[in-house]
Amino acid sequence: MRGPRGAAGRGGAGAALALLLAAALAPRPARPHPQCLDFKPPFRPPRGLAFCRRYAEFGCCDPRRDSALLQRFYRLSARLDGHSYAACAGHLQDLLCQECSPYAAHSYDAEDPSTPVRTIPGLCQDYCTQVWQNCRSIFRLLSADRELIALENNMAKLCRYLTLEDTDYCFPHLLANQNLNQNLGLVTADAEGCLQLCLVEVANGLRNPVAMVHANDGTHRFFIAEQVGLVWTYLPDGSRLEKPFLNISEAVLTSPWEGDERGFLGIVFHPKFKFNGKVYVYYSVEVGYEERIRISEFRISPSDMNALDHNSERIILEIEEPASNHNGGELLFGDDEYLYIFTGDGGMAGDPFGTFGNAQNKSALLGKVLRIDVNNNDRGPLYRIPPDNPFVNDPTARPEVYAYGVRNMWRCSFDRGDPHTKEGKGRLFCGDVGQNKYEEIDIVEKGKNYGWRAREGFSCYDKKLCANSSMDDVLPIYAYPHKMGKSVTGGYVYRGCESPNLNGLYIFGDFMSGRLMSLKEDHATGEWQYSEICMGTGQTCMFPGLINNYYQYIISFAEDEAGELYFMSTGVPSATAPNGVVYKVVDTSRRAPPGKCRVEPSPVKVKSKRIPFVPKEKFIMQAPIPQPRLETTTEAPWGGRPDLRTPTTAAPSGRTPKPRKGAEKRGQRRKKKPRNGAVRLMERGRRGRGRGRVEVYIDGEWGTVCDDGWSSAAAAVVCRQLGFPYVVRATKKAEFGEGTSLRILLDDVQCSGQERTLLECSHADVGKHNCSHEEDAGVVCSREEVADW
Repeated sequence: MRGPRGAAGRGGAGAALALLLAAALAPRPARPHPQCLDFKPPFRPPRGLAFCRRYAEFGCCDPRRDSALLQRFYRLSARLDGHSYAACAGHLQDLLCQECSPYAAHSYDAEDPSTPVRTIPGLCQDYCTQVWQNCRSIFRLLSADRELIALENNMAKLCRYLTLEDTDYCFPHLLANQNLNQNLGLVTADAEGCLQLCLVEVANGLRNPVAMVHANDGTHRFFIAEQVGLVWTYLPDGSRLEKPFLNISEAVLTSPWEGDERGFLGIVFHPKFKFNGKVYVYYSVEVGYEERIRISEFRISPSDMNALDHNSERIILEIEEPASNHNGGELLFGDDEYLYIFTGDGGMAGDPFGTFGNAQNKSALLGKVLRIDVNNNDRGPLYRIPPDNPFVNDPTARPEVYAYGVRNMWRCSFDRGDPHTKEGKGRLFCGDVGQNKYEEIDIVEKGKNYGWRAREGFSCYDKKLCANSSMDDVLPIYAYPHKMGKSVTGGYVYRGCESPNLNGLYIFGDFMSGRLMSLKEDHATGEWQYSEICMGTGQTCMFPGLINNYYQYIISFAEDEAGELYFMSTGVPSATAPNGVVYKVVDTSRRAPPGKCRVEPSPVKVKSKRIPFVPKEKFIMQAPIPQPRLETTTEAPWGGRPDLRTPTTAAPSGRTPKPRKGAEKRGQRRKKKPRNGAVRLMERGRRGRGRGRVEVYIDGEWGTVCDDGWSSAAAAVVCRQLGFPYVVRATKKAEFGEGTSLRILLDDVQCSGQERTLLECSHADVGKHNCSHEEDAGVVCSREEVADW
């Protein structure tokens, strides 16, 4: 999950330039906000409309509502005499059909569900005058509003009563308003092409939610896994069950420090779960002094359909991890009903294992996509090798290997295919986290080599390997540089029902920068076109229940049983911080016709207490701020083949893809104050990398630690805070220099080694000490276990 997943460095895109503020405040046309009387976006009717034909392609009426309006027209027009019918029937039809306009909510002053709806749509002054002069009687037919009827004989007052505060939406001028009708029904985009989408909050208070899956059993439950090793059941009404679906937190290896990549990493239900009750999980574990990744099988509890039988665990596969990062973590079942396992390259930097690294070594299981057969495994071997695996006849390769040359694929997905044509069905998309230059998106195919460590994105990493023409590696469909983000989170091709304009759009993100991004295939050229995704500004997301902001660290993406798209993010990327939120992605430019996406969940027998969902996030109203764009990179990768499909394309570096909502939200570019107990290492006046004098932040100031009682246990607390799993030694006597410009804040520090910060250890009162800076304490940390120097 989680931390940078092997990405080098931290930080998001650059802050917006202050000089652009004036441009942001300049007058601009109002952004269109199509909305129906049910407070939802318009749609394309499933078939033509017989009465309100003007809105047959896009609007707010389906054939059933169109038929009801036609019947009302017949009833009202029957009350007109022959002369009045000839003069007024057209006006009567126009006014009735404004209910079908894509701007019906505006015409009827119904944007706010708490306000009363007009009985007659808002009319432009000249049109109202025309109707009053020739057909004033139809106002009485259309409305029982006593105040309106009382004004029937006073044209000026009546038309003033029927006018709209926002004259852009008055009928019939809105029909010719280019700003309102240009690109109507298409995904909203800003001037730079950033697609504006909205969100629904569906779950919160989660500790690094790494995965969300469904059982594909018709119940439409979803299951959210936390990095610490708990999985929770959520029912279709949004409530969570108090009893966990799975709790293996005592077995899972992880830690509270931000960026720890170990933990509970993946979960998937067997395609025949409804019949065999099997679930598979992927997690980090420590066996003796050895770290491993473990793939296990569990069965559903015979007494509770919302809990796994914890005694049913069978270990399917274990792989030793030489380092604590690059753990992979994805589990998927393909249409072939085989289990796909995505492993990292073993960690550290540059895949330093062996002659060519783990990823290029087909005899190693790390740095691979594995495919195994776990069907019918109640007797005999726990898994078998699919007979068409690409290397079953290669004596130098592990038969489990399906594809190789991957660094650390974090979140992969199978394309469900176009809902109508099934085009694209079965394609396997993955985000592969880069080393220090590029992040990439791959389509994984059987037997293919995805280039690591020879290549990173389109660029050569190991020049000798990269020059080896026999590698025949596959280039990604898209790669982006680290000025856009430093840790890709793979996503999904949208194939849901509720947002039809998103069909075929591959949506993914970046953990570090918080960018949401998308790719769309150009079927004529085979290239993938990039568009950034921003949170809707102005009125784009002003619909009941929608929000337009999210927490920065995008951990994972998910689909529900109906194919709708979600993502999970947090404001504090620690396995123990309950800041994780799950969001559903919504396009407000166009929805599916009413009733088309209705599902009828199978009944769920619940034995645990239900905890109702209480949303916490709020919609933020903020005007869009234009940002500078980075230039597109069109040159071929150094030393490699030119990519004929799509260039590595940069996106706006300074754009905030959503409004700001506090210090932890994407778009907040001010430097954050450290938390109490934060530590840093200093070596001879510079920030130390894994070694240095310990400085601690307490109550608004940095200070040093005296070495009285300083031990390896205390040093371990510091190293773990900074992301290092091992302490080499605790240093004394100001080995890394004296911090004379700071106060000595801690003395007599006594730790067990399990504390989260030095403040949790026993120590003298803050600022009280009996030592000098000649006794400043320090540490030497490591990412791997090493002997003392």
